[in-house]
Amino acid sequence: MGRGTYSDTISGYIKAFDPVENAYIIHTRSKENIKVYLKENTVAQLLRNIGEPYQDCTANMKEMLTPERFLITYAIFYPKEHRYFAEAQFIVFMGKEVGEYRFEQKDWWIQQIEALLLFYKRAQFGEQPIDFKNYRTSLYLSGAKIENNNLQESITLSRFIYSFSTAYLLTGKDEYLDISQKGCNYLQEHMRFFDKKHDVICWYHGVEIRDNQMHKIFASKHNEDRDTIAIYEQIYSLTGIVQTYRITGEPSLLEDCNKTLNFFDKYFLDRKYGGYFSHVDPNTFSPYSETLGINRAKKNWNSIGDHESAYLISLWVATRDSKYKKMLEDNTDLIAKYFPDFPQSVFVQERFHEDWSADKSYAWQQDRAVIGHNLKILWSLMRGYNLFQKEEYKSITTKMANLLYHYGLDERRGGWYDVMERQLKDRETKHRFSFHDRKIWWQQEQGILAYLILSEVSKNKNYLALARETAAFYNTFFLDHQDGGVYFTVLADGHPYLQGDERLKGSHAMSAYHAFELPFMAHIYTNLFVLNQDIMLYYRPLPNNSFNKKLYVAPDIFPNNMVILSKVWIDGKPYEKFDPKEMLVHLPESNHALNVRVKISRYR
Repeated sequence: MGRGTYSDTISGYIKAFDPVENAYIIHTRSKENIKVYLKENTVAQLLRNIGEPYQDCTANMKEMLTPERFLITYAIFYPKEHRYFAEAQFIVFMGKEVGEYRFEQKDWWIQQIEALLLFYKRAQFGEQPIDFKNYRTSLYLSGAKIENNNLQESITLSRFIYSFSTAYLLTGKDEYLDISQKGCNYLQEHMRFFDKKHDVICWYHGVEIRDNQMHKIFASKHNEDRDTIAIYEQIYSLTGIVQTYRITGEPSLLEDCNKTLNFFDKYFLDRKYGGYFSHVDPNTFSPYSETLGINRAKKNWNSIGDHESAYLISLWVATRDSKYKKMLEDNTDLIAKYFPDFPQSVFVQERFHEDWSADKSYAWQQDRAVIGHNLKILWSLMRGYNLFQKEEYKSITTKMANLLYHYGLDERRGGWYDVMERQLKDRETKHRFSFHDRKIWWQQEQGILAYLILSEVSKNKNYLALARETAAFYNTFFLDHQDGGVYFTVLADGHPYLQGDERLKGSHAMSAYHAFELPFMAHIYTNLFVLNQDIMLYYRPLPNNSFNKKLYVAPDIFPNNMVILSKVWIDGKPYEKFDPKEMLVHLPESNHALNVRVKISRYR
């Protein structure tokens, strides 16, 4: 059999550079030492953010090939005798100096958020005044709207709203908050179903615009959720609402959230075995209806864990209401109790029957692991540990964290894989890919954030390295420098995969949410944990807010004595009535919306 050439990506740390051979050795996380030769037209660049120009550093390339520097190389491998040798096509340096990562610059992630926001704003509204009637769920790669696809899904609209409110939290630019408030009003007016008799709110799957008329769609139209009410769609319909509420204290937003939680408790909550069912019948609101088919009396990661990051943690930090804390603890207890599956598998069990017995026959999932869900569980359990200080959470997280990257991470190229078989085949040491070896944008986010917070709480330098390596892969390959936004999927080597729905920038599976949650949380974690620098956050409480003069400004759940509120300004003037440890601003009486800026610092 012939031995042909092939190209591939190598991520790792420079071990040595030989100027005589004109070659450098990369040490990868897979413990390989790969020699790569420079050729006369090898090019090198600095990592760049969305909206930044190409930054060539080819002229200084050899001087920059110094030991311990992390870099990404794309090379062609040629056969020679009984082995291959690699020639570098291009190199991406993370910074100008050894140990420098451009994505750890103080405002890197804010710049990324604003560039992303510009893309999505233009895609949805063009140069016209903001009118959410023009919003569409589906967008082409370029951001153009798909012809004859006039669906507005509540789940994607709420996530879109999240992007603007998040941008306001980091920048204080009124335009962003004004847009998120308009979006919330639109969501409430057109996609909210209020059952007065039972005091519950359910969110329509969406609205379809036909002949300039709105046609409401109650049950889901999405694949295996079709003709059901899926709890994850209800969960994510709250994402933009809660993020906006954190800023303004708008009473109707909190009321809608509470009535949606009433809906969860009345129809989805399993009072016998605990947890929430994943689906209910749209006519009977029963999780036991035969019409649900494969979704009858089922639970899964989304029905339990998605509450936390989508809205519940934000709701708790904004209100400190004990009922949200109790729900958060109950859900985290369920995650810790039922999802880890040691020693049967290094990966969690994600789907369950009513009694929490494992469901290993569900549609596409069978006995397979979504790597991003495993990473999200790391992140959720560690945030839960920060609040409740349960050693069980920490021990599970530590065990998972030390195993996951050996099996779910591409230790040679970088980046986390998508779906893998939970069980090893006979005498094999690597879990097989269930469908492909591609990498999805949102799963990289979970890896970055999980290992960033793990590194701070545990003081484990390997976890910080994992977060950095994932952020390097994400920022190198997922940012679309031509059209804007981020790619849904890339191939194993990082090149964009542009087939089917995965070529889109807007779909049921992809709105603006994860692309904005990552820079929001990464900005907070990187500045506070890695750089030991202050961050600024912005709020605009309305005069009729429901904060009861208590504005809680913690951006996330942190361990005690780690982060404090160090300074406050209201309407541009220093303000002294605040509690540093509680991160609480005692708001003054006001008949206008207050512009509140706060400085969050490491506890010293």
